Amino acid sequence: MTTANAIIVGASSHLSKEIARQLAEQKVSLVLFVQDPDAMAEFAASLPTKVDVLPLDIENPAAIISQLEKVWLSLDGAHLVLVNTGLNGYSEALPWELEQDIIDVNVRGFAAICNTTFRLMREQGYGQIAAINSIAGLRGGPSVAYHASKAFAQNYFEGLSMHAQRLKLPITITDIQLGLLDKAAMQQSKLWLPPLPKVAKQIIVAMQKGKRKVYVTKRWRLVAWLTLLLPEFIYNTRHWKNKKKK
Repeated sequence: MTTANAIIVGASSHLSKEIARQLAEQKVSLVLFVQDPDAMAEFAASLPTKVDVLPLDIENPAAIISQLEKVWLSLDGAHLVLVNTGLNGYSEALPWELEQDIIDVNVRGFAAICNTTFRLMREQGYGQIAAINSIAGLRGGPSVAYHASKAFAQNYFEGLSMHAQRLKLPITITDIQLGLLDKAAMQQSKLWLPPLPKVAKQIIVAMQKGKRKVYVTKRWRLVAWLTLLLPEFIYNTRHWKNKKKK
């Protein structure tokens, strides 16, 4: 029986680690791309399966493409590539440097990873590409480039799915729309902030079922639906209502 291989690009976050832990418990061999491999060594050694940790240069698309191609050859392919890369930030001054960094990581880096993976899976003849995106991409927001970049990721995945269907390729594209968990954590909302193992489990189940798009956790589907329904004058005011000066 062939052991399943999974590549996680952007594996250093708490969520990625929990997903890696649960996949490892299912005896899935892992390749973890992170910016600081040394910091992941102890975690990787604790997993009950074969794990390789490799450096990730997310702001250099050419380097990402080369890294993926080399790993693909060494593994003789992969069943799953999960992308969890994302840079966010907010400044009232809206400096270009911050916007450019977000675009470089969330758009250029993301597209390079997914485009290369799709090509490799097309040559392989099968596979699944999944990405942890965000419902922040449904509409614009104060963190201008971040919201726009997540809209790009969502549409890029829809395009990849359509392309796979046109070419009749058995490549599954799974868009994981994560709720605003950072915001829920800041507000200490128990209702909207589920335990990390539960979030990871829902993501893994969605991937195993070959879902095209899934909201995690499931209750965020309601928030996404309401967000899309809000007229702009209400949605915009909700973000930018002036505070009264004391």
